Amino acid sequence: MEIRIVQRAGNNQAFIIDDIQKAASVAGLSKEEASFVSATFGNDQSFVTINRYKGFAFIILMKPKKTDWQTAESLRKSGAELQAVCNKYKIQDITITNASGLANAGLLVAEGTALANYQFLKYRTEAKKLANSLQKISFTKDTSTVKDATQLQITVDAIYKARTLVNEPLNSLSAVQLAREIAAMGKAAGFKVTTLTKPQIVKEKMGGLLAVNRGSIQPPTFSVMEYVPRKPLNKKPIVLVGKGIVYDTGGLSLKPTANSMDKMKSDMSGAALVSSTMYAIAKLQLPLHVIALVPATDNRPGQEAYTPGDVITMYSGATVEVLNTDAEGRMILADALHWAKRYKPELVLDFATLTGAASAAVGEHGIVCMGTAPEQTKQAFASSGFRQYERLVEYPLWDEYGDQIKSDVADIKNVGGATGGAITAGKFLQHFTDYPWMHFDIAGVSFFSGKKGYHTTGGTGYGIKMLLDFLTNYGKG
Repeated sequence: MEIRIVQRAGNNQAFIIDDIQKAASVAGLSKEEASFVSATFGNDQSFVTINRYKGFAFIILMKPKKTDWQTAESLRKSGAELQAVCNKYKIQDITITNASGLANAGLLVAEGTALANYQFLKYRTEAKKLANSLQKISFTKDTSTVKDATQLQITVDAIYKARTLVNEPLNSLSAVQLAREIAAMGKAAGFKVTTLTKPQIVKEKMGGLLAVNRGSIQPPTFSVMEYVPRKPLNKKPIVLVGKGIVYDTGGLSLKPTANSMDKMKSDMSGAALVSSTMYAIAKLQLPLHVIALVPATDNRPGQEAYTPGDVITMYSGATVEVLNTDAEGRMILADALHWAKRYKPELVLDFATLTGAASAAVGEHGIVCMGTAPEQTKQAFASSGFRQYERLVEYPLWDEYGDQIKSDVADIKNVGGATGGAITAGKFLQHFTDYPWMHFDIAGVSFFSGKKGYHTTGGTGYGIKMLLDFLTNYGKG
């Protein structure tokens, strides 16, 4: 998808208005067209299509909601509606003109249009026939600046990359191939990537990652990404950590396949999120020193798979009693979180499809988060979540949840019982931190079984916009 600024609008145009009376003058409507638009909007609709034979005019009526963030989301959804109509009529290029009082309305509509237009057709034999016609979104110069259009382009590109990584099946995206894809993003965007292979991981004694990998026929990888601008705002780095379980069978604690294992190629959504965000950070040249870590493997019951009852010595030296091999994400994240200590980080943020408990609690409507970061950081994230409609629900990290993961035979155990599953998983991760930290459980939002507005079927890239918003505003009070 190409997003650009043009001097003259094309034959197919979308006009955003906040007053029905503006429609005629803004879109150059005839009396008959203006009457049709007024009648349609009078029936409580907010989207009108006018066929002018030489092209189409689409009129989008912005209706203010209770909050600014709800209004913004309605415009993104209007963009998804615009995308569907453009492809219905085989339109290749749509020019968006904002004639409303909301300065970024055109960008929001374009965002929804671009994200809704994503397709994953790599394995479809009729890919050319199925491909969307829409290829370009154009802005008139009064609707967007070059800077804003460029930022939107980079954000959309990053989300596309994340979605594609999540949509790739295991037979195409092993841990080794994921590391290669991350290295390719680094080369394209301009950030450094170092990949640790299995011998190096063994030498480092990353017990959690190696334990999960024991049942696999494929070796694990550990990817380290780093972006250092000339004059970073932060004296110590921000570290991102992403769960890279490229496929999760549950190991010996095997998942039932229906409604659980079928989507488990998406268990590396955290890795896709942080690596694609690094791509955007470098492309946007954000003035922040950022490091990202991705431990990666698949989790299978084969060969010498780790078993319930095993005691694993982690990278930190702590011992973990394994009671459920399907609680594997926290095992590999713990090693990465300990690795992060070497940077003496200012802030560490981990993203993972970690628990069904988080998904059950908030469904497909938000991200469960928790952590030890300062309240100001948490508030900043909450604001970013609302602005980007990738909302957060904060859970507590009370000591009692830590009691649930105490072990009789090791330092801690990897599950905490039937209650508070999302939080006990967070308490497990907290055990391996000694810095300001936040954990984001994206289990409910990383993969959708059907299209929902501008979120397409499959990988969503949910969380990237929120994280980029937070980082873009980092250090600005």
